[in-house]
This record gives sequence, structure tokens and C-alpha cells, in this order.
Amino acid sequence: MAKLEILEFPDPRLRTVAKPVETVDDALRKLIDDMIETMYDAQGIGLAASQVDVHQRLLVIDVSEERNQPLVFINPRITPLTGDLAPYEEGCLSVPGFYEKVERPARVRIEALGRDGEPFEMEADGLLATCIQHEIDHLDGKLFVDYVSRLKRDRIKKKLQKVQRQRV
Repeated sequence: MAKLEILEFPDPRLRTVAKPVETVDDALRKLIDDMIETMYDAQGIGLAASQVDVHQRLLVIDVSEERNQPLVFINPRITPLTGDLAPYEEGCLSVPGFYEKVERPARVRIEALGRDGEPFEMEADGLLATCIQHEIDHLDGKLFVDYVSRLKRDRIKKKLQKVQRQRV
């Protein structure tokens, strides 16, 4: 397995809309394994393929306490099951060090293919529902900072650009 580079805001590649996965094969399963390793190494709970510059509709999540129950969603489709919105303090591996409150539907249904290429459905609420919605946003070229004011987003962008320049 290999650790992948995670793109950071404001990298324009994060705005690319991902295309559906056509074939679930060994190459895709290797990417899945690499994404899971990358997510764990970065101390994240979710990672979309878009964040590692692979623009396919694929995401991995693990919200378990033990960090040993990774979930794989290929070509996920989401349906809100309630009009109730739940606020959550969200962070992102592509926006390191920043957290903002985002309101999203509290309960959702997800339809996707699993690692084996077989379709499945599940319902989620709480942290898992928030995480799935956050990662699907990545596949649509959106970031959680798009939910905050332009002023806050610009401040975050400037701070991250400064950190990125200092790294070079």
C-alpha cells in the first residue's frame, strides 16, 4: 500500500467534479486500500478520491472508535430522510487546522457499490451522516468552507496559502 498526497485548499483540482466509476477491479481496490491507509495516516475519518487527485466517485470512511471499520462507497447517491438539519463542527484533511459549524440533513439514505462491486443501501445519522455528506461534496467539487461566509473562507485561504509557501 502507498500513502497518497492529499490536495489542500485552494488547489483548483479540488473543484473538479468526479466521474462515475466504470469498473470495480483490482486497480480500484488498490486505490481503495491506499486511500484507507492515507486517511488513517492523516488521522482523518473520511477521504474522497478527489482529495488525492483521482476524479472518480469513490470515498472511504471510518468513524469507529477503534479505527478498524472502514466503509467504502463507490458511485454513492444520497437521499435526505428528514428536513431536520444537524449542526456539526467539521474539519477536513484538505483544509488542515480549520473547523467550522456546518448544518446538513440529520438522517440520510445512501446507495452505493461496495468494495466488491455489489450494490448496497444503508441509512445513517449523526457523525456518519455528516461525514458521508461531506465526502460526497468533495466528489461534486465542493468543500465545507463553501458553507461559511466569504470573509471566513478568504481568511482560511490566505492562512493556508501562507503555510504552503513556508513549506516550499
